[in-house]
Order: sequence, then structure tokens, then C-alpha cells
Amino acid sequence: MKRINVKRFLLLLLLTLIIGVLAACGGGKSNNGSSSGEKDGEATSGGTLNVGLSANAKTFDPIKYTGVYESQVMRQMADTLVVYNKDLSDIIPSLATEWKVSDDMLVYTFKLREGVKFQKGQYQDGREMTAEDVKYSLERSAKESAMNRLSGVTEVKIISDHEVEIHLASPNAALLAMLTDAGNVIIPKEEVEGWGDNFSEHFIGTGPFQLTEWKKDQEVKLVRNENYWGEKPHIDNLTMKFISDQNMMTNALRSGDIDIAMDVKGQNREIISQDSNLELLTNPGLSIVYLDLNNKVGPTADKRVREAIYKATNVEEIISGVNQWGGGDVSYLPLPPGSWGYDKSLTELVPTYNPEEAKKILAEAGYPDGFKTEIYVSQARVPYATIFQSQLKKNLNIDVEIKVLEWGTYSDTVAKGKAPMNIGGWTWYPDPYFFLYQLFHTNQIGALGNGKGYSNQEVDKLLERAVSETVVQEERAKLYQEALKLILADVPRIELEATQTVAGINKKVKGFEVSADNSLQIVHPNGTNVSISK
Repeated sequence: MKRINVKRFLLLLLLTLIIGVLAACGGGKSNNGSSSGEKDGEATSGGTLNVGLSANAKTFDPIKYTGVYESQVMRQMADTLVVYNKDLSDIIPSLATEWKVSDDMLVYTFKLREGVKFQKGQYQDGREMTAEDVKYSLERSAKESAMNRLSGVTEVKIISDHEVEIHLASPNAALLAMLTDAGNVIIPKEEVEGWGDNFSEHFIGTGPFQLTEWKKDQEVKLVRNENYWGEKPHIDNLTMKFISDQNMMTNALRSGDIDIAMDVKGQNREIISQDSNLELLTNPGLSIVYLDLNNKVGPTADKRVREAIYKATNVEEIISGVNQWGGGDVSYLPLPPGSWGYDKSLTELVPTYNPEEAKKILAEAGYPDGFKTEIYVSQARVPYATIFQSQLKKNLNIDVEIKVLEWGTYSDTVAKGKAPMNIGGWTWYPDPYFFLYQLFHTNQIGALGNGKGYSNQEVDKLLERAVSETVVQEERAKLYQEALKLILADVPRIELEATQTVAGINKKVKGFEVSADNSLQIVHPNGTNVSISK
């Protein structure tokens, strides 16, 4: 009688069991890391992702929006022709699959993605997007955008159902970057005109999520768009909650009421970092904070007064005071260091802190005893304003009253040039066009960026040349740096902070990254698709 080799018997038994399990799972195919019950190629973790935004949204109409938090919601519901890749180093396809630029830089031709469908709405049943929609959306933006987000576009010509030409009044090397803006998403004419002023509350686009409910001042609820043209979202529902109080935001993250907290600041950075269930994500960012001085009316219309105020402002004290737990550095220039137009040598042209010299300049301007004025801020900027207020009283006997406004009223007041001073923030793309043209060109007076009313014809010419003469980045950078020299000499505002882009997340959240432009990316053509582990 043969003796049984026990080890061999157990090994054969184990192999048999493994083969049986593989057969039951579909012939041994890999499930590519998907959770149980998921179909091949359709990795969907399900569930609801809750995101906290730091300010309240006023509108989701692309031509009316003015705040980054509004765009953070809109990008979930709609798409642009092109988008930036993850590190913002290149522009990649979205609703457009390819494009070309004419030699004179006056015509950009785009081939459109076929088979893209709008979400179902009241006035259309989820029909296919065509060139007609691109023409309608972009011409609407070019004519009516509150922030001039597509300035210079004269016409969008339809070549075929899936090809368009964008015609410009003058060459613009920044057009592709402009087209990535949430203000230039593609939307259906029937829904916009059908809802009229109420379109914002019934937004329809081609994005990965569709609007289901908007509780004003509270939250926006979105559901997965099952007909989305790109990779299907991993999550079923996306809720975005407006939480302006930083402490409440952090408490909501720690308690599980939200899974992602955007724009984390102050001591809350440390609280999140110390929580084993949470993670603090940071990026050097493309965000700046500045203090506008009205260049048109009031005492600050005098350049000498603006220079005196700048020299009486200890910017380092403000930034270190606001950022005791990190998150920001002195910006010095109207461009963030992450922009390819930034030139550190120009920081030598920035007025230096010198209270005694500031007093002399203010006296020469006719205000030896100071004056009274106001500064307009949103809630998030109050800490900056409080330190600034103290410094001006101490150094120049200027009494500054702080006016705290909700975002809609703040942006409207500043845009109309009614703020003697205001503290604003700006986040956009690496191209200097979006910081310098939008905030300093004469054509932008009346928009939020240039509510201070700054105007210099030589600056205008340089900013125009920087987008019309060449697409070569190095040559454009030189023109922007020449413009910066003139802008700094005019002292139109005080440069405060280069801000990190920061978010706190629950470690259950997978695949989320903080973008340098502070955009919120849940599902994105760059490969991002956020999920939540069970």
C-alpha cells in the first residue's frame, strides 16, 4: 500500500480550490481592482461624495459667474472644448478632439467630439451636442460675459455639425487657455432661453454630473450622468455644501458630514494634519491675494497717497499673522510665482515698508492728518483687513472702516468702482494674460478684476502685444515683464499673498488631487475619477 504524501495532497487540494474559485469568477479574468459587483471597465464605487466649499454661490450661469466656488460646481455639470492637463503644463482635448491655428493667429479651427449628449432637461430630451451649441455658447460668452472671459472673439463659424472656426478681431495667443474657463462651457440654447433668468437653477450641460437640487446658501446636489461621454463617474451622487466658517468646515470634515474641505486655512491646517483619519493636501498654487486702491475716486486717486499707504503697510506682518500655521507667502508681484511670466528680479521695484517716509509722502499729497475711508472684503478676507486697519491707523492716522459683504454684493460693488479699497483674490492659469490683462487693462474697467479703475495706455499696448505678436512663450514673457515694470511704478494696489491651494480630505477618498488653479476635479478628461472606499 502506497503511503500518501501529505504535503503533496494538501498542495493539490489547494490548487483545485483556487481553480474552482477562478472559474466561478469568470474563467480567471482579472477585475482590474474593481470592487465586487462591478462590471469590467465600469469601476463604480457608488455612494455620495460630500464636498465643502468656502463661499456661497450666487449663480451657475456661465456668463454671470464671478467666483471660483461657482466654477467648482459648474465644472461638474458641463464641459469646455479643451482643458488643462493635471500639472497645467499643456492643453488637452475635451469636447474638441483636435484643433489648428491659422498663420495669422486670427482663426482657430476645432473638430468636435461626436456622440456627446446633453443631460435631459425641460426643453430638450438629452439630444446630441453639435456645432450649433458651440457657436451659441461661445458667442454668448463673447458678448455677455460679466468677466470678459472670451474677449476678442468676433464670430464662431459652423463648418459642419462637428467642426467650427473661432474668428478673432486680433491675434490672441491665449485663446486656448481662455477656452478652458468654466465661463466658456457648452450649454443648450433651448434650456437657456426656455428658463431665462432661472436657467442657473435648472442648469444643463454635458458634464459627468447633473443638477438635481440647489438649496440657496446651503448646498447643491448632483447625480451621476449615465450618458456622460467620458469615463463614467465612480460615485453616484455629489453634494457640495457652502461653509464659509473655517472652523465649521473643519468640524464637518472631522465628523464625516463632508469628505473634502476646500480652501483650508489657519489653525485648521494643523487640526486636520493631526487627525489620523484625515489628510491635508497642498499645492504651491496659482492664487494671489491683493489690496486694491481705487485709482479713480477719493484720496487714493492720487498716486502719492497710494504709495504712502503701500509704504505704511507691513505686508510681511499681515501674511505671517494670517498664516501662523502656513499656507501663504508674500507675493510681491501681481503674478503668482507659478506663472511663467514671473520674474523675481522685479520684486526690487516694489515699495518697501517705511512708515516715516510714508508720513512725508502723505503730507505732501495734502493729508498730513490722515483721512477716513472704507475697505470692502468678503468674510474670508477679514483677518487681512483687520491687521491692515491697525497698521494704517498707527502709521498714517488713516481710519479704515471694514465693510464685510457676502460674495455677490462684494463683487458687484467692486466691479462698479464703488469700493475705496478692497481685498480680493485671483486664481487662474499659468498664462500671465489672465492675471495682467484681466486685472490691469483699461478694457477691464467695470469688471471685477479692474474695479480699481487702473488705466495706462502703455501698459495696454504691451498687454495687447503679448498675445498678438507671437505664441512663443519666452518672447511673450518679456513683454509681460515690461508691463509689470510700468504697473509697479503706478502703485495701483498692494500685493499681499501668494496662497497655497489646500484641501483637507477623509482618507476614504481616493484619486483626489489639489489643482494649482484651485479647480475642483472629481471626474476630468485628464484621467481623474474620484471614488470613496467603503
